[in-house]
Amino acid sequence: MKSKLINDAPQKTWALVFDKGDEVIQGLKQFARENNLSASQFTAIGAFSDLTLGFFIPAKKDYKHIPLHEQVEVLSLIGDISLGDQGPMVHAHVVVGKIDGSAHGGHLVSARVMPTLEVILTESPVHLRRAHDPEVGLALINLQT
Repeated sequence: MKSKLINDAPQKTWALVFDKGDEVIQGLKQFARENNLSASQFTAIGAFSDLTLGFFIPAKKDYKHIPLHEQVEVLSLIGDISLGDQGPMVHAHVVVGKIDGSAHGGHLVSARVMPTLEVILTESPVHLRRAHDPEVGLALINLQT
């Protein structure tokens, strides 16, 4: 992944370009760690060759994984990065299009880029932390911290 700071004030904004084979969620976490990001949002377009979507099942407090092992276009990828107990946490939702024009979407669990993914990431001036909510079963943004 390559990155370039494209705006420095009042908020920092980067352009990130993921290369063929890069794993998206891990790449975003690494970028957040390296740049000390504690709250940011991002949008992206591009394509994947392999991805896993997730659909949250409240009764199980877990995600149903939906693997797609084929070339897809990233029609929309939006998300945020906040801090969790183990460092940066990425929460992203994606809609992808298949060759037949059908679309699939959900929580982005993992994805391999093919051939590129173009991300615009903007840092927020306020820190956001996630805390595990045992009732829901997820780490949710906690506005009290």
